[in-house]
Amino acid sequence: MTLHNRGVRQDVRELGALLGEVLEDQTSRRSFETVESCRRAAIDYRADELESREPLITELEGLSPHEQRIVARAFTTYFELINLAEERERVRSLRTESHEGTLEDSLETAAAELAETDIETVRQILDDVLIEPTFTAHPTEARRKTVKSKLRTVSTYLETLDERLLTNKETEQLWRDIDAEVTSLWQTPQVRRRQPEPEDEARNVQWYLENTLFDVVGEVYDELADAIDEEVEGDLEVPKLFEFRSWAGSDRDGNPYVTPEVTANTLERQREVVLDRYREQLKRLSGVLSQDGSRIDAGSEFQASLEEDLDRLPGSARTAEERYPGEPYRQKLKLMRERLERVGDVRPGGYDDVDELLEDLEYIAKSLRNNGAEVVVDAHVDPIRRQVATFGFSLASLDLREHQQKHTDAIAEALETEGIDYHTLSEDERVDLLTEAILQDESVIDLGDTEGLSEDSTRVLSLFDSLADWQTEYGVEAIDTYCISMTEEPSHVLEVLFLADQADVVSLPEHSGIDIVPLLETEYALSGARRIMGTLYENEAYAQALEARDRTQEIMLGYSDSNKENGFLAANWSLYKNQRRLGEICDDHDVTMRLFHGRGGSISRGGGPMNEALLALPNSTVTGQVKFTEQGEAIAEKYANPRIAERNIEQMVNAQLRSRLYAMDRPEEEVREEWIDAMDTMADAARQEYRDLLESEGFVQYFEQATPITVIEDLDLGSRPASRSGERTVEDLRAIPWVFSWTQSRCILPGWYAIATGVDAYLEDGGSMETLQEMYAEWPFFRTTLDNAALSLSRTEVEIAEQYADLADDDLRDRFFPRLTDEYERGAELIKEIGQREELHTRDWLGENLERRNPYVDPLNLLQTYLLDRTHRTDIEERTLRLTVKGIAAGMKNTG
Repeated sequence: MTLHNRGVRQDVRELGALLGEVLEDQTSRRSFETVESCRRAAIDYRADELESREPLITELEGLSPHEQRIVARAFTTYFELINLAEERERVRSLRTESHEGTLEDSLETAAAELAETDIETVRQILDDVLIEPTFTAHPTEARRKTVKSKLRTVSTYLETLDERLLTNKETEQLWRDIDAEVTSLWQTPQVRRRQPEPEDEARNVQWYLENTLFDVVGEVYDELADAIDEEVEGDLEVPKLFEFRSWAGSDRDGNPYVTPEVTANTLERQREVVLDRYREQLKRLSGVLSQDGSRIDAGSEFQASLEEDLDRLPGSARTAEERYPGEPYRQKLKLMRERLERVGDVRPGGYDDVDELLEDLEYIAKSLRNNGAEVVVDAHVDPIRRQVATFGFSLASLDLREHQQKHTDAIAEALETEGIDYHTLSEDERVDLLTEAILQDESVIDLGDTEGLSEDSTRVLSLFDSLADWQTEYGVEAIDTYCISMTEEPSHVLEVLFLADQADVVSLPEHSGIDIVPLLETEYALSGARRIMGTLYENEAYAQALEARDRTQEIMLGYSDSNKENGFLAANWSLYKNQRRLGEICDDHDVTMRLFHGRGGSISRGGGPMNEALLALPNSTVTGQVKFTEQGEAIAEKYANPRIAERNIEQMVNAQLRSRLYAMDRPEEEVREEWIDAMDTMADAARQEYRDLLESEGFVQYFEQATPITVIEDLDLGSRPASRSGERTVEDLRAIPWVFSWTQSRCILPGWYAIATGVDAYLEDGGSMETLQEMYAEWPFFRTTLDNAALSLSRTEVEIAEQYADLADDDLRDRFFPRLTDEYERGAELIKEIGQREELHTRDWLGENLERRNPYVDPLNLLQTYLLDRTHRTDIEERTLRLTVKGIAAGMKNTG
């Protein structure tokens, strides 16, 4: 059986040829030949047919500003099209392997492993697992929404060409349509002309939820249910295993533009979207459930629910009975659609909560089963029930987030009017004051009275003042989590509990409408985890709040800032150790822990294959519940294509089911003491080397001169500023532009620097290469860490990075670039030796990917360095420079 009509090479070749035709039509023959000349020179050098890149550099520098812009645009558009070709190839592989039964990390393989234990354990694992991908608005998506939309259209055409049997005429028409779309793409501005607003970012996240994930969910559940039925003996119902959350429109940390109005608009829009989708689904279901009421017995429960709706909505009842005489299911579905229409409406009769909608769907399902229509339930009703259980009435629950200092300052200002000098209190005194204030019945401050307060403090109090209204209007589950950035003391958590109490979102001991999530991201916070969390668990007020939230504590770990502070190896080891420590603390206090992994898209910010990351977590931390961020370009890569989105969710479910099984079987992971000692030695040496680099005099200046950070800071990628205070320090710079800048310069330092120093320190201290090789073979954490570093090393191009280094002052270049290259070269050697392999990476597709991409990224890098070196750039040169950033990001398939 032939599943596909095409291959990746054909897609790349034909899309490239089409782009060439569009380039010539839209510019000139000379421009086409210029681009071709640059392309051939880049390829010839990579193929060792040219001794140097000088001919390419000379040609690029000799072009007029207008011609340089055309070259940048051509290569940028090429990568956008080639990314579609590679996405299509990934889909081909998934479909082929699924058809042949060779797909790894599938739901079938997870079910097969579960089948090796007893049914009660399987039921417990299914009940324990809850996976929460959380979409953030972090500014790492370099493409405009308009551009993405056009590329999605081309992707759909490619799918049709690949998977459908077409006539020659139909094929010609499709290529005409692709030609039209690529032409339109060429004429569309690549660079944003305005900075995105928070609501733009919220709509972007909403698009993936509405157009991809909403439809994929039912398919994943169906496949898992079938796999478990096939492998596990006994009757098992698959419960809700995942839900989606979002920071877009609610994350305030460092973003003054996320106002209460923005959050309210996001909540309203998301509810409208999901209710519209439910109405569509029920309308479709109505087309299926055309059963004649005189030939079936709908059952007393169903009939009672229908009668209640007829009484509840008399006007709509008449319409339903007239339109669907003698068809009870259609009458019911018509009234259900009307109840959805009235959610949040002034008219009575709407659903009060999502449980009422689920109950109605259950009445229908039960009635159909009793009439021998089980297959109809499986095919048409259950997918809707799973969508409703997953997306609720909110589409994605919002997490609020703010920096801890904002809460401290707001409370201090508000308490000052009450005669309390909060800023001068010690930590213990703050804890005592906040605890007493939370437990007393009377309010201490009036959140609505912000007269005389600073702008920041007014924003904080206004947020909490709005929170109770949002929960009343949209339901507690729509916005029930508050994350505190840079948490370092117990009082930072109690401050949020205090503000929530003043807003009546919390009323202890009976009710707590919010999960308070400390974000531990500094070494001080991580090493003080027992001090922070232990104090909270033993605090009278917080203990009551925890009890009201089913004794479940969510704790967020910051991968990005931890890496920026400590370096790749030390940060990963610190996070691993502290996850185990947090698990012990929670166990000591009988608290269920849900770890929230603040991962970015890049390796240095916690990225990499999610299923491998989940399987590498310490067993003692795997409670079944897990949460992680999805950011920037990673969202588009994972969730734009429905088949790839489904595959990603399948892998998450596979990894979490298996991880929970292993954790129940072996609660304490067996890690040899000598391995821990080895990691301690390596991490300490690596951290010292990394910190020494960052703190070396002149390094910040080198970073500024040898990367395009100044350009990246001015790009309209997101609504949030690039740095917290506008100062030029590594500490103050946000992790995203820090990584983005190194990625652009092809020296992906944050993903590998100081690994070699760490390993050498261990070997010089008496350690053995054999032990490291055993660690790699037997310890998932160590293997995943080194494999991720290998990916960053593989994507690093020292020769290109040298072009950027040459932009720096001579003394800075001579001091820092050799230091970086020495670390790179030694790191690559050691990882290959430890992994006992010839190549850095273990993925064949990556080698093919890099071979196909690198020659086309090179001209963009060389053009970028030329423009960066110009002290006075014209407007067109500035636009071209910004375009090279977009093009390199597309070529690297990564920003930060």
